[in-house]
Amino acid sequence: MSNFFEKLSFEAAQQMEELSRIAFELRENRKRLLQPYAAENEEALLALVCSGAVAEHPAYDHYLGARILSATQETVRNQLKVVMVELGGQ
Repeated sequence: MSNFFEKLSFEAAQQMEELSRIAFELRENRKRLLQPYAAENEEALLALVCSGAVAEHPAYDHYLGARILSATQETVRNQLKVVMVELGGQ
C-alpha cells in the first residue's frame, strides 16, 4: 500500500496542515458560540431567538458569528479539496 504523504512536498504538506488546522479552529469556535444555547446548529439558534426562548442580544450576534464561521469552514474545506486534487495529479 502506497503512503500518500510519502511523495508530498514540504510546501504541500505545510499547506494541508495549515488548512486543516484552520478548519479545526473554525469548527471549535462555532461550537463555542452555539454551546451556551444548547443549539446543534445555526438554524436551531435562530429558531430559539425567533421564538423568544433566548434573548435576542447577544444570541442573534452569536447566530451570525456561527454562520460566518460555518461558511468560512466550508470555504477552507473546499480549498483543501483543491490542494488534494492538485496533489493527486502529480
